[in-house]
Amino acid sequence: MAGEQMKPVASLLLVLNFCMYVIVLGIGGWAMNRAIDHGFQIGPDFNLPAHFSPIYFPMGNAATGFFVTFALLAGVVGAASTISGLSHIRSWTVGSLPATATAATIAWTLTLLAMGFAWKEIELHVRNAKLRTMEAFLIILSVTQLLYIAAVHGVRRPS
Repeated sequence: MAGEQMKPVASLLLVLNFCMYVIVLGIGGWAMNRAIDHGFQIGPDFNLPAHFSPIYFPMGNAATGFFVTFALLAGVVGAASTISGLSHIRSWTVGSLPATATAATIAWTLTLLAMGFAWKEIELHVRNAKLRTMEAFLIILSVTQLLYIAAVHGVRRPS
């Protein structure tokens, strides 16, 4: 019976995390597009700027390029992990747990990595409101994804 009590919790966290990962992907896609459109322009003499970085983002600071790149990776893997999560919640058996737990754990570790760059970006101060929003979502996701992993382990073996 205790295992069935965790199913609604896992379902709620799955939907919540999916929505947050989609928002992270939207903001990260905007940031990547803006960086591509407004990044460094190399002139006809091919002189690179003094502090050239291949992942320069004009709307942030030195950590923004790393933060956005890993946030996009975490967002894609996190959103994709909901596929196995949906399958597990539908069947709610011990047999579907390993795939779900593995995908969710990989998404969580990538989210933690992106969150580390978010903290660095916060420390360096210069960023816009959209990046601050993405930082907040990744910090929240690092907790809610861990709670989701704990909730899906609520499946009990049949007696």
